Amino acid sequence: MASVTRRTKETDIELTLWLDGGEVEVSTGVGFFDHMLTALAVHGGFGLKLKTIGDWHVDCHHTVEDTGIVLGKAFKQALGDRAGIERYGHAMIPMDEALGFCAVDVSGRPYLVFDAVFPQERVGDFDTCMAEEFFRALSDNAGFTLHLRCPYGKNAHHMIEALFKACAHALCDATAENSTGAALSTKGTLA
Repeated sequence: MASVTRRTKETDIELTLWLDGGEVEVSTGVGFFDHMLTALAVHGGFGLKLKTIGDWHVDCHHTVEDTGIVLGKAFKQALGDRAGIERYGHAMIPMDEALGFCAVDVSGRPYLVFDAVFPQERVGDFDTCMAEEFFRALSDNAGFTLHLRCPYGKNAHHMIEALFKACAHALCDATAENSTGAALSTKGTLA
């Protein structure tokens, strides 16, 4: 379990994450983003309690990015020295006409490759360009190497949802316990 709080002039966030499952309660003020974070937790098998209050008079940017920062820090805290986990995960998820792919290495070294072009600029109150910003904040603060790709799709909702669910399944596999209890690294340690 990990709990992280972040308070700035732009956002006020309280988040608790359980890697081994639990309740999922998400409230960010951005309906579609709530839907995506709920999908990430449910499909990843994680417990997640999240309350974000953001500066909505501006737009959704700070709410989405700062939530990614806090979720990343929670993953980093919950994973500790990362010994005893599978480390790698990948998944391909179809969502109607769209296909999302994610590969992750929870090595402690952040890097994001994001390859998706969305045909619509918004899904509800969520600016589609914020999907990449969320995953960058998550990757940078958790220490994940994340490769996300949506090679085709016509509906931005389906495309983004496929990416979030693919990330969830990849993280579920990567954070699962390995059979040795040791760090999966020739160096003997991760990060």
